[in-house]
Amino acid sequence: MFKNVKCVVVTPTNYKKTGPAFPVVYLLHGYSGKYSDWAQQDAELQKLSDEHQLMIVCPDGAFSSWYFDSPIDLTMHYETNVGVEIPAYIDSVYHTIKNRKGRAITGLSMGGHGGLFLGFRHADLFGACGSMSGALDISRITRGYDVEKRLGDTTINKQQYLDWSVVNVVEKYPKDSLAIIIDCGTEDRIIDMSRRTHAKMLQLKIPHDYTERPGKHDWDYWREALKYQLLFFKEYFRTGNI
Repeated sequence: MFKNVKCVVVTPTNYKKTGPAFPVVYLLHGYSGKYSDWAQQDAELQKLSDEHQLMIVCPDGAFSSWYFDSPIDLTMHYETNVGVEIPAYIDSVYHTIKNRKGRAITGLSMGGHGGLFLGFRHADLFGACGSMSGALDISRITRGYDVEKRLGDTTINKQQYLDWSVVNVVEKYPKDSLAIIIDCGTEDRIIDMSRRTHAKMLQLKIPHDYTERPGKHDWDYWREALKYQLLFFKEYFRTGNI
Protein backbone atom coordinates (compact mmCIF):
# COMPACT_ATOMS: atom_id res chain seq x y z
CA MET A 1 0.00 0.00 0.00
CA PHE A 2 3.13 2.21 -0.04
CA LYS A 3 2.69 3.49 3.50
CA ASN A 4 3.93 2.72 6.98
CA VAL A 5 1.57 0.66 9.14
CA LYS A 6 2.01 0.76 12.91
CA CYS A 7 1.91 -2.22 15.25
CA VAL A 8 2.12 -2.80 18.97
CA VAL A 9 4.58 -5.60 19.74
CA VAL A 10 4.59 -7.22 23.19
CA THR A 11 7.49 -9.56 23.94
CA PRO A 12 7.90 -11.70 27.06
CA THR A 13 10.08 -10.07 29.70
CA ASN A 14 12.68 -12.82 29.21
CA TYR A 15 12.83 -12.26 25.45
CA LYS A 16 16.36 -12.22 24.02
CA LYS A 17 17.46 -12.37 20.41
CA THR A 18 19.94 -15.06 21.41
CA GLY A 19 17.42 -16.95 23.54
CA PRO A 20 14.59 -19.30 22.59
CA ALA A 21 12.34 -18.45 19.65
CA PHE A 22 8.80 -17.45 20.61
CA PRO A 23 5.43 -18.13 18.97
CA VAL A 24 3.34 -15.12 17.95
CA VAL A 25 -0.35 -14.32 18.34
CA TYR A 26 -1.56 -11.62 15.94
CA LEU A 27 -4.36 -9.74 17.70
CA LEU A 28 -6.72 -7.64 15.56
CA HIS A 29 -8.86 -4.65 16.52
CA GLY A 30 -12.45 -3.98 15.53
CA TYR A 31 -14.29 -1.54 13.29
CA SER A 32 -13.36 2.12 13.94
CA GLY A 33 -10.36 0.97 15.96
CA LYS A 34 -6.58 1.11 15.56
CA TYR A 35 -3.40 -0.79 16.38
CA SER A 36 -3.16 0.60 19.94
CA ASP A 37 -6.68 -0.43 21.05
CA TRP A 38 -5.71 -3.65 22.77
CA ALA A 39 -2.74 -2.10 24.57
CA GLN A 40 -4.87 0.80 25.79
CA GLN A 41 -7.85 -1.31 26.84
CA ASP A 42 -6.14 -4.38 28.32
CA ALA A 43 -3.51 -3.63 30.96
CA GLU A 44 -2.64 -7.34 31.22
CA LEU A 45 -1.09 -7.87 27.78
CA GLN A 46 2.44 -7.96 29.21
CA LYS A 47 1.37 -10.31 31.99
CA LEU A 48 -0.32 -12.61 29.49
CA SER A 49 2.74 -12.57 27.24
CA ASP A 50 4.94 -13.55 30.18
CA GLU A 51 2.53 -16.16 31.52
CA HIS A 52 2.11 -17.95 28.20
CA GLN A 53 5.59 -17.29 26.82
CA LEU A 54 4.41 -15.87 23.53
CA MET A 55 4.61 -12.62 21.63
CA ILE A 56 1.50 -10.53 20.95
CA VAL A 57 1.44 -8.35 17.83
CA CYS A 58 -1.39 -5.85 17.29
CA PRO A 59 -1.31 -4.56 13.69
CA ASP A 60 -3.30 -1.64 12.37
CA GLY A 61 -6.27 -2.67 10.24
CA ALA A 62 -7.42 0.91 9.54
CA PHE A 63 -10.80 2.33 10.56
CA SER A 64 -12.73 -0.13 8.41
CA SER A 65 -10.52 -2.29 6.18
CA TRP A 66 -12.33 -5.49 7.18
CA TYR A 67 -8.89 -7.01 6.56
CA PHE A 68 -9.68 -7.30 2.86
CA ASP A 69 -7.66 -6.60 -0.26
CA SER A 70 -10.32 -4.30 -1.63
CA PRO A 71 -10.98 -4.87 -5.35
CA ILE A 72 -12.12 -1.24 -5.70
CA ASP A 73 -9.64 0.63 -3.48
CA LEU A 74 -5.94 -0.12 -3.93
CA THR A 75 -5.10 1.83 -0.76
CA MET A 76 -6.94 -0.85 1.24
CA HIS A 77 -4.99 -4.09 0.80
CA TYR A 78 -5.00 -5.22 4.41
CA GLU A 79 -5.36 -8.94 3.71
CA THR A 80 -1.90 -8.91 2.17
CA ASN A 81 -0.51 -6.42 4.69
CA VAL A 82 -1.78 -8.04 7.90
CA GLY A 83 -1.89 -11.62 6.65
CA VAL A 84 1.44 -11.78 4.82
CA GLU A 85 3.68 -8.71 5.02
CA ILE A 86 3.54 -7.98 8.74
CA PRO A 87 4.24 -11.59 9.83
CA ALA A 88 7.18 -11.66 7.40
CA TYR A 89 8.49 -8.41 8.86
CA ILE A 90 8.05 -9.58 12.47
CA ASP A 91 9.92 -12.78 11.64
CA SER A 92 12.75 -10.76 10.10
CA VAL A 93 13.18 -8.50 13.16
CA TYR A 94 12.27 -10.71 16.14
CA HIS A 95 13.37 -14.14 17.32
CA THR A 96 10.17 -15.98 16.43
CA ILE A 97 9.19 -19.50 15.47
CA LYS A 98 9.23 -19.00 11.73
CA ASN A 99 6.58 -21.45 10.58
CA ARG A 100 2.80 -21.78 10.74
CA LYS A 101 2.93 -23.86 13.93
CA GLY A 102 4.30 -20.81 15.71
CA ARG A 103 1.65 -18.35 14.48
CA ALA A 104 -1.97 -17.70 15.46
CA ILE A 105 -4.36 -14.89 14.52
CA THR A 106 -7.53 -13.68 16.23
CA GLY A 107 -9.42 -10.50 16.99
CA LEU A 108 -12.63 -8.84 18.12
CA SER A 109 -15.71 -7.96 16.04
CA MET A 110 -14.34 -6.82 12.63
CA GLY A 111 -11.08 -8.34 13.84
CA GLY A 112 -12.91 -11.58 14.64
CA HIS A 113 -13.91 -11.72 11.01
CA GLY A 114 -10.31 -10.90 10.13
CA GLY A 115 -8.89 -13.62 12.36
CA LEU A 116 -10.88 -16.40 10.72
CA PHE A 117 -10.79 -14.87 7.23
CA LEU A 118 -7.01 -14.58 7.23
CA GLY A 119 -6.52 -17.84 9.11
CA PHE A 120 -8.47 -19.85 6.54
CA ARG A 121 -7.15 -18.05 3.48
CA HIS A 122 -3.53 -18.11 4.68
CA ALA A 123 -3.38 -21.43 6.48
CA ASP A 124 0.09 -21.91 5.02
CA LEU A 125 1.20 -19.10 7.36
CA PHE A 126 -1.08 -19.55 10.40
CA GLY A 127 -1.66 -22.80 12.24
CA ALA A 128 -4.37 -21.46 14.53
CA CYS A 129 -7.04 -18.79 14.31
CA GLY A 130 -9.89 -17.38 16.32
CA SER A 131 -12.74 -14.93 16.69
CA MET A 132 -14.15 -12.99 19.64
CA SER A 133 -17.64 -11.56 19.02
CA GLY A 134 -16.92 -11.81 15.32
CA ALA A 135 -18.91 -10.01 12.63
CA LEU A 136 -18.77 -13.20 10.60
CA ASP A 137 -21.35 -12.52 7.89
CA ILE A 138 -20.55 -9.35 5.99
CA SER A 139 -23.29 -10.10 3.46
CA ARG A 140 -25.65 -8.85 6.20
CA ILE A 141 -23.63 -5.69 6.89
CA THR A 142 -24.64 -3.67 3.87
CA ARG A 143 -24.74 -0.19 5.33
CA GLY A 144 -23.14 1.81 8.11
CA TYR A 145 -19.86 -0.07 8.53
CA ASP A 146 -18.03 0.77 5.27
CA VAL A 147 -18.18 -2.76 3.83
CA GLU A 148 -19.57 -1.23 0.63
CA LYS A 149 -16.45 0.98 0.45
CA ARG A 150 -14.32 -2.18 0.38
CA LEU A 151 -16.42 -4.43 -1.86
CA GLY A 152 -18.53 -2.00 -3.88
CA ASP A 153 -22.17 -2.11 -4.84
CA THR A 154 -24.12 -4.66 -2.82
CA THR A 155 -26.10 -5.81 -5.86
CA ILE A 156 -23.46 -5.83 -8.57
CA ASN A 157 -20.86 -7.43 -6.29
CA LYS A 158 -23.27 -9.57 -4.26
CA GLN A 159 -21.25 -12.74 -4.86
CA GLN A 160 -18.17 -11.21 -3.30
CA TYR A 161 -20.13 -10.26 -0.19
CA LEU A 162 -21.12 -13.91 0.10
CA ASP A 163 -17.75 -15.41 -0.82
CA TRP A 164 -15.80 -13.21 1.61
CA SER A 165 -18.09 -13.75 4.60
CA VAL A 166 -16.46 -16.08 7.12
CA VAL A 167 -19.70 -18.05 7.49
CA ASN A 168 -19.07 -19.12 3.86
CA VAL A 169 -15.26 -18.97 3.79
CA VAL A 170 -15.22 -21.93 6.20
CA GLU A 171 -16.67 -24.11 3.45
CA LYS A 172 -13.22 -24.09 1.83
CA TYR A 173 -11.32 -25.82 4.61
CA PRO A 174 -7.59 -25.61 3.89
CA LYS A 175 -5.44 -28.65 3.27
CA ASP A 176 -3.39 -27.65 6.32
CA SER A 177 -5.45 -28.37 9.42
CA LEU A 178 -6.25 -25.38 11.63
CA ALA A 179 -6.76 -25.07 15.36
CA ILE A 180 -9.87 -22.87 15.60
CA ILE A 181 -11.49 -21.09 18.55
CA ILE A 182 -14.70 -19.01 18.41
CA ASP A 183 -16.50 -17.35 21.28
CA CYS A 184 -19.18 -14.72 21.82
CA GLY A 185 -21.14 -13.14 24.65
CA THR A 186 -24.69 -14.35 25.14
CA GLU A 187 -25.99 -10.76 25.22
CA ASP A 188 -24.05 -9.75 22.11
CA ARG A 189 -26.25 -8.23 19.39
CA ILE A 190 -24.46 -10.18 16.65
CA ILE A 191 -24.16 -13.55 18.38
CA ASP A 192 -26.27 -15.12 15.62
CA MET A 193 -23.29 -14.78 13.26
CA SER A 194 -21.09 -16.87 15.56
CA ARG A 195 -23.86 -19.40 16.10
CA ARG A 196 -24.45 -19.86 12.38
CA THR A 197 -20.73 -20.20 11.70
CA HIS A 198 -20.46 -22.78 14.50
CA ALA A 199 -23.42 -24.70 13.06
CA LYS A 200 -21.90 -24.61 9.57
CA MET A 201 -18.60 -25.96 10.90
CA LEU A 202 -20.37 -28.74 12.77
CA GLN A 203 -22.21 -29.63 9.57
CA LEU A 204 -18.89 -29.72 7.68
CA LYS A 205 -17.23 -31.66 10.51
CA ILE A 206 -14.55 -28.99 10.95
CA PRO A 207 -12.91 -29.40 14.39
CA HIS A 208 -13.14 -26.23 16.47
CA ASP A 209 -13.65 -24.90 19.99
CA TYR A 210 -16.87 -22.91 20.46
CA THR A 211 -17.95 -21.10 23.63
CA GLU A 212 -20.72 -18.74 24.68
CA ARG A 213 -20.26 -16.85 27.94
CA PRO A 214 -22.26 -14.08 29.61
CA GLY A 215 -21.28 -10.76 28.09
CA LYS A 216 -21.98 -8.01 25.60
CA HIS A 217 -20.17 -6.53 22.60
CA ASP A 218 -17.70 -4.61 24.75
CA TRP A 219 -14.22 -4.53 26.27
CA ASP A 220 -15.31 -6.19 29.51
CA TYR A 221 -16.11 -9.28 27.45
CA TRP A 222 -13.07 -9.09 25.15
CA ARG A 223 -10.54 -8.72 27.96
CA GLU A 224 -11.90 -11.88 29.54
CA ALA A 225 -12.22 -13.73 26.23
CA LEU A 226 -8.58 -13.07 25.37
CA LYS A 227 -7.44 -15.03 28.43
CA TYR A 228 -9.23 -18.15 27.19
CA GLN A 229 -8.05 -17.72 23.62
CA LEU A 230 -4.41 -17.36 24.64
CA LEU A 231 -4.69 -20.55 26.72
CA PHE A 232 -6.02 -22.29 23.61
CA PHE A 233 -3.18 -20.97 21.45
CA LYS A 234 -0.57 -21.81 24.10
CA GLU A 235 -1.74 -25.43 24.04
CA TYR A 236 -1.63 -25.43 20.24
CA PHE A 237 1.93 -24.05 20.27
CA ARG A 238 2.92 -26.70 22.82
CA THR A 239 1.47 -29.70 21.00
CA GLY A 240 1.11 -28.61 17.38
CA ASN A 241 -2.59 -29.47 17.46
CA ILE A 242 -5.70 -29.17 19.62
